[in-house]
Amino acid sequence: MDVIDLRSDTLTQPTDEMRQAMASAEVGDDVYGEDPSINKLQERSAEMLGKEAGLLMTSGTMSNLVAALTYCHRGDEIVMGDQAHMFWNEGGGASALAGAQIRLVPNDDQGRMSPADVEAAIRPSGNVHVAPTSLVCLENTQNRCSGGVLTPEDTAKIGRVAHAAGASVHLDGARLFNAAVALEVPAKELVKDVDDVSFCLSKALSCPVGSVLCGTSEFIENANRWRKMVGGGMRQAGVLAAAGLVALDTMIDRLADDHANAHRLATGLANINGLTVDPESIQTNIVIFEVDPALGPSAKLISALDSEDVKVSSPGPTSIRMVTHRHISNEDVEETLSRTSKVVQSLR
Repeated sequence: MDVIDLRSDTLTQPTDEMRQAMASAEVGDDVYGEDPSINKLQERSAEMLGKEAGLLMTSGTMSNLVAALTYCHRGDEIVMGDQAHMFWNEGGGASALAGAQIRLVPNDDQGRMSPADVEAAIRPSGNVHVAPTSLVCLENTQNRCSGGVLTPEDTAKIGRVAHAAGASVHLDGARLFNAAVALEVPAKELVKDVDDVSFCLSKALSCPVGSVLCGTSEFIENANRWRKMVGGGMRQAGVLAAAGLVALDTMIDRLADDHANAHRLATGLANINGLTVDPESIQTNIVIFEVDPALGPSAKLISALDSEDVKVSSPGPTSIRMVTHRHISNEDVEETLSRTSKVVQSLR
């Protein structure tokens, strides 16, 4: 049987057009700001998002870390959702390296935070007993909430609360273009009320490496110093930027195919007795579903699926995550459902 790998859209490989662009990319020393391909990617990214400048990073984790380093003094506090990727999956970098403590507020099922909760969590400067809130972080799409999407108004509400309290707003937009395609709005509409935003090239956009951080010119100038400090100064990395430029031209519109496959996948999973998911809650390319305790913990089902050459991941002991991407076809979705149904029946 062919392996169907639904663990993540980070598994996507560069297209032939990307490989050709990488092979012929014009390059220079980016630490000196002299790589023309990187400069073009940074400028293009900033323009698409309505920001003044951009900065190429090796990963979304580095983008989020550098944003925290740029905004926060040691002993400051960062407010974010309790399902935030920055909290769950980035090695505690904001605390370990930026010296900032994290304060969590609840995310709902779609990844939204209540403006009232955020307002209550923000703590002002000037009180020696508390850590002042210098940064509020959002995520769009919300990885651990089945790829839930924040609308422009969702983001604006949090932005107004944070800015009124003197805090900046960083958006972890790793899958930002998935959100833009799902909502059928320009990506810049989703980020107009945040101070900076990062997005990944290496997930559903199929590039081998990369994330771009965008914000004001002053923010990017300061972020560039922190990028260098944490070892992110890349030299002739225009070969990577070339793939990114192709991605921005050719890979965004096709994300709708991944979303359709995810909805089809969720609909089929909902019809398998012992698995629970609401297909109408699936807005983008991530499907998280619950496993009936009668089938055992999610690890048991994951192992059984692996034996049937279906690879998946798990955000928790009773849930499983499947992510559609460029290498997952309609036929793969149907085959996944067939193999999953077979495995669930075997565990009863």
